[in-house]
Amino acid sequence: MALKLILVDPNQLLCESFNKYFSKYENVSIVNDRFENIPEFDCIVTAGNSFGLMDGGVDYAIVRYFGTDLQTRVQKYILGNFLGEQPVGTSFIIESGNKKHPFVAHTPTMRIPMTIEFTDYVYLAMKAALLAVYHHNNSNAEKINILACPGLGTATGKVDYDEAARQMELAYRFFIDPPKAISWGLAVDRQKSVIMGGEI
Repeated sequence: MALKLILVDPNQLLCESFNKYFSKYENVSIVNDRFENIPEFDCIVTAGNSFGLMDGGVDYAIVRYFGTDLQTRVQKYILGNFLGEQPVGTSFIIESGNKKHPFVAHTPTMRIPMTIEFTDYVYLAMKAALLAVYHHNNSNAEKINILACPGLGTATGKVDYDEAARQMELAYRFFIDPPKAISWGLAVDRQKSVIMGGEI
């Protein structure tokens, strides 16, 4: 079964940008609402920070929904697997404790709450979350079939809505259509697509 992606956010302008970039994908739906109101999803991406401090933004909403024990377990995982700081560009799947929505993908978009304009952090975070789901599904009996994801980097990070949607779509496009071989041509073309994160 192909992974279904739900882009969910209460911000109407952001959802308009999601529509602009993702409307061509049949396995992507856009919901202008809070994730708590989505009846079906297996995993929610939390656009967090590197230290698993989940006391603001969508992080706080997720902890409020699933319980404060989630933050404790996220931080324990970060201490044990990342020695206390989870880099941007990584994501891990953790059980939510909720049978209906069993998983959370903890995915930093920034080290600490800060502006991330003019970076490729949104692209890196989206790619990391999708890869975390991919690896989870390859090694676990209980699959993630529906992934819910809010806007990444658009609140505290202050990334322009259109730019955030562009970077998220790019990560999704490369995820569903990966290369068959690696070359410098691929690397240069991909960097030109991402744009942020350096210049050629």
